[in-house]
Amino acid sequence: MNEYGSLARYYDSLMPEGEYRLWAECCESLFRSADIRVDTVLDLACGTGRLSFLLAERGFEVIGADISCDMLAVAEGRKAAFSGGVPPVFINQAAEELDLYGTVQAAVCSMDGVNYIAPESVGEAFRRVSLFLERGGVFVFDINTPEKFGRMDGETYVDEAEGVYCVWRADYIREERRCVFAMDIFLREAGRGGLWRREYEEHAEYDYTPAELREMLKKVGFAEVEICGGLPLREAAEGEDRLFFVCKK
Repeated sequence: MNEYGSLARYYDSLMPEGEYRLWAECCESLFRSADIRVDTVLDLACGTGRLSFLLAERGFEVIGADISCDMLAVAEGRKAAFSGGVPPVFINQAAEELDLYGTVQAAVCSMDGVNYIAPESVGEAFRRVSLFLERGGVFVFDINTPEKFGRMDGETYVDEAEGVYCVWRADYIREERRCVFAMDIFLREAGRGGLWRREYEEHAEYDYTPAELREMLKKVGFAEVEICGGLPLREAAEGEDRLFFVCKK
């Protein structure tokens, strides 16, 4: 898979700002009401750092970790315009290889970042989050559900913004519990008379059931695991496209 290479510098223009603000509001509420004082937050699979900076604006010290150097380069570029306090620190690490220099009091993994972690690695990723999370801390994440992948199977989608046009198709391989997103990305070439360049990326997400994730989380020290639907958080209904996990260590 060649994930978030060409797409990295256009990713923010294709993703709605409102979704990140809902995430930030949700996290702030949960972190302020945690059993311990939350000062430092881990933003796992932080991508271009949009949520990291929104949390930093709210007074948290943020460590953003991501496997994509291209996405982190965009995140680092945000620092020049940031005036909201202490800017986030970004590190290039896969979730299952997380190795922080100290502990945090809260962690978040937004925008279905957990679905990107392969089945053989997701348990280790949870263990490492738990290892660096202080007792009483909170870990919040969301997933795309198997039901959503089933509804997306074979469908084609279009996203566009200034200078970028993205056409992508979802193929859900049920026996492998994997959904592959094939993306054709058309980029306008500056200074070339309006010509467009075509590039291609493939992304893979894996399906997980709430029950198996809950079992993994409890195994590594999360005593309470609440599963919700929607943002703002609400009671989950049958057949949700996304589920939100609020886990307390």
